[in-house]
Amino acid sequence: MKGYDLDLLRYLQVLIEEESVSLAARRLKVSEPAMSRQLAKLRKAFADPILVQSGRRMTPSAFAAGILSRVQDVVVAADSLIETRALANLANMAPTFTLRANDLVVAALALPLLEALKKDCPQCEVIWAPELDAAASDPLRDGSVDLYIGATDMMKPEIRRQTIFRDYMRGLVRKGHPILAEPITPQSMVRYDYISVSRRGRAQGPIDWMLRNQYGLTRRIAMVVPNYHAMIESMKNTDLILPLPGIVIDHISQDALGLTSFEFPLSLPSVEAFQAWHPRRDMDPVHRWLRETLFRVSRQVLVKFPP
Repeated sequence: MKGYDLDLLRYLQVLIEEESVSLAARRLKVSEPAMSRQLAKLRKAFADPILVQSGRRMTPSAFAAGILSRVQDVVVAADSLIETRALANLANMAPTFTLRANDLVVAALALPLLEALKKDCPQCEVIWAPELDAAASDPLRDGSVDLYIGATDMMKPEIRRQTIFRDYMRGLVRKGHPILAEPITPQSMVRYDYISVSRRGRAQGPIDWMLRNQYGLTRRIAMVVPNYHAMIESMKNTDLILPLPGIVIDHISQDALGLTSFEFPLSLPSVEAFQAWHPRRDMDPVHRWLRETLFRVSRQVLVKFPP
């Protein structure tokens, strides 16, 4: 190959994807001067600037943008040659995976996922990092988190994602709650006070928008809590209503706690949760095995996946 080799093509791919010498250097764990030297080699090999200054940032040249998909295909094909060998060695590896998700997902998936991972990789370790108020994609970009699992819309456009389940909100109440004495309607819903679960302290959401926009109704939010755990065992002593995703309600011992649940009589949008990762991990065979295992486990544990 005249002028470039496979390693140089890896630099080309990352430079175009990151649109930054410094970010590309961080991603490939080399110094910025070393990355600048690779960019100079690429410019000479292809007789093209590859990245051009655009205001205060750099953007790919028309040539670079046009060849990105082909460069990615070449690198993917090369990486696949070593994937089989890497996965065959899982039993002897001791990787540590850092995942970030809210407590709903952790409660449902943490133990089944660990069990599935250890079947192939007995020495692996899983760390569930706490959620932060910062953009969910930032830890993926800096490499401190391997996978994010959630439903946030605060994701950078380059972040890869794969839907793992869709869910719907239901109402959790005590057995014998008066709302159950008659057919549940939007009108009967607003007669009672609600608890809202929001890590950011937000009281209102899709239920309120649907009631207001379609029926001209407003429900009363009596309390906002950061997570659902603290409230469940107390629900049997109150007439408050606690809306929760189905994955939570289905994992609660409702009979033992004196609770029951009901469907909201509203056309609520589904809650779509996905796993997300940075594109630099696309072809990492161990990371791909992690993603595929999580996807499989989520389908087994969270059986509801309506179209």
